[in-house]
Amino acid sequence: MSDEPSRSNPLRTDFNPDDFRMTIGDHLEELRSRLIKALAGLAVALVGCCIFGNQVLLAFCRPLYNVLESKGLNTQLRYDTIGEPLTTWLAVNLITAAAIASPWILYQFWQFVAAGLYPAERKYITRYLPMSISLLLIGMVFVYFIVLPWSMSFVIDFASAVPVPGERFTTTQPHDAVILPALTGDPASPRENEMWIDESTSKIKIFHKGQIRSLRFGTENLLAPDFKLSQYISLVVGMLFAFALSFQLPLLVMALVRIGIFDVEQLKAARKYVYFALAIAAAAITPGDVVTATIALMIPLGLLYELGLWLARVPGGARGFDVGDHPESR
Repeated sequence: MSDEPSRSNPLRTDFNPDDFRMTIGDHLEELRSRLIKALAGLAVALVGCCIFGNQVLLAFCRPLYNVLESKGLNTQLRYDTIGEPLTTWLAVNLITAAAIASPWILYQFWQFVAAGLYPAERKYITRYLPMSISLLLIGMVFVYFIVLPWSMSFVIDFASAVPVPGERFTTTQPHDAVILPALTGDPASPRENEMWIDESTSKIKIFHKGQIRSLRFGTENLLAPDFKLSQYISLVVGMLFAFALSFQLPLLVMALVRIGIFDVEQLKAARKYVYFALAIAAAAITPGDVVTATIALMIPLGLLYELGLWLARVPGGARGFDVGDHPESR
């Protein structure tokens, strides 16, 4: 059997790396080729994301936007440096492009690594890689649709409950307060210096010099929300990564059992210590209070820990690789 078929199809179950040896130069050339293909896929995804860049940025801001809108607060995010909007826009699109292109990038990495693995090792990785990717996606969806809105709502409600120091005075004298019209949206043909309240966005708007300007709605309490764009995006990205990695817990538990560091009974006996550590990790990751952290992350992590114990108990789960699968042992 020639070497070329093995090289062209490294995923064959009968492929043995000892049957084909590559020089260092061949390895570097193969790595260079895979990197170029991976970067090309990332570039294509980045171009596509930049075409819809504003929608991508809005998707990142949507959880906070919805919470602010539901509470009748201004939905705008501020920035205080000249380049912040552009750099944040580029960063968000680059992160999104990397997420979209990640299957292609992982495929190129796998094609480079698989040729050096034995059949049992490749089978072990390909068996659990889809589960790892699924858990990662579930973690991101969970934080986007549940944790972020819940956490943002808690923070805003907590700040709104702090009163202004001192007493409030109500005048009993006649006054000439102006009553602004409340509209859902903007008038079709606003007049110069006309003012109104846009109830759909909770803003006071003024038509001035041919353009609509807006004033922010804030709370009357001591603390008023004024979120910074770059800080909010950093929070969202950090939580997405943190939850995505946290949802890999079942595979980590299973790996610890399969490589012999722990057995299932030891991990079951250590549940109370593990749950305590998970509670601390949940409180550190989520921006809300301890209750929010416990409900939002602690309970899913506990369920994921139990899933890892179940995976480790499946037939052959604690056995790992058979020594007989490796040519060196024959």
